[in-house]
Amino acid sequence: MTDTRPADTTAEGRGFSYRPFIWLAVATFSMGIDGYVLAGLLPQIAGDLKVTPAAAGQLMSVFAFTAALAGPVLGTLTSRWERRTTIALALGVFVLGNVVVAVATNYPVALSGRVLAALGGSLLNAAVTGYVLALTPSEHHGKALSFVLGGWMTATALGVPIGLVIGQSSWRFPMIMVAVVGTIALAGILLRLPRLHLPGGTLVERLRPLGQPRLVAGLLVTTGILCSSYACFTYATLILEPHFHVKWAMIAIMFGYGVASMAGNAVTGRLVDKFTALKVLTVVLVGLFLNAVLGIVALMFAPAMVAAVWGLVWFFSAGVGNGGGAVPQQARLASMAPDSAAIVMALNGSAISLGSALGSGLGGVALTAGAAPNGLLGVSAVVLAITVTLHLLVARASRASRAATA
Repeated sequence: MTDTRPADTTAEGRGFSYRPFIWLAVATFSMGIDGYVLAGLLPQIAGDLKVTPAAAGQLMSVFAFTAALAGPVLGTLTSRWERRTTIALALGVFVLGNVVVAVATNYPVALSGRVLAALGGSLLNAAVTGYVLALTPSEHHGKALSFVLGGWMTATALGVPIGLVIGQSSWRFPMIMVAVVGTIALAGILLRLPRLHLPGGTLVERLRPLGQPRLVAGLLVTTGILCSSYACFTYATLILEPHFHVKWAMIAIMFGYGVASMAGNAVTGRLVDKFTALKVLTVVLVGLFLNAVLGIVALMFAPAMVAAVWGLVWFFSAGVGNGGGAVPQQARLASMAPDSAAIVMALNGSAISLGSALGSGLGGVALTAGAAPNGLLGVSAVVLAITVTLHLLVARASRASRAATA
């Protein structure tokens, strides 16, 4: 039976019920753990699978690259399917992929498991976004998406440290944890999530916004932000561990990064309401660039104690900026194509995955070419310089477009 009713509102008509979305938030929580926990376990993974740390980092890169390409295609192919079934199938494939990684006896099998998990994860992201938007009154879209996708932020602050703790015995345990959490979410979705049918669409319709050069450039800003982030975050253990030799130090540092990301997301969400998304995003991007430049100078040239302290300042500040960039960037993209907001957000998801893949891959190439782990901050700074320039060009084009319309 088809159910297209919006989530229940309160008696005052101002709120809505989060209950239909709880299990979706648990699903994104499992994906958030999967997306971040491997970065803190690269040495263990490399040693167990007998590859270099740079090659181990490609387990994150291949996931993101596969998701970037598969998201729009799988979302279109399944667009006429009943949404709860699609979400459940996608989550099931994601869980299976993590099980394959957890039991992998060699690097190719682990890589195959990451591809399988990415196929499920990319379809899950595409299906969840459309489901939430369809089941929620328009005035509560932002709140509902923030709640569901907040599972990612919670994972960085809570799930990843837990995963790193249990990963000290074996890097495979966090993969099993992801699969268990995903399975719990799957059961909740099948039992509690309302069924929903939505109109189907073609790949041409989904990609139509890409005919606007200004919007394409805006999506590339998303890619640049994530590329600069993952060029360092994927290899954060290699960058910071030489300064913090205590075994639990990286767990505490990753926890701090997660908290910083949540704080950045919360603060910029409020600032966007007070100022404009453009102004907030400009400050975030310039701040990330300056942070990377100061970070590489301190880590490479400062005395050991100063380098250790500034390494923490750099990493946590990057967490604030990377977490804080999402809200203003999404708001700006939605304003560029208000009639295609859902499609633009799906494309932005692919831009995020592409940036993550490029960042992990670029960092791995730099390390393989002989760069020191600290040098990855320089790679990040270069990417951010290009991203800031592109962002300013998009801002100027947007002003020109508004002037022409007026």
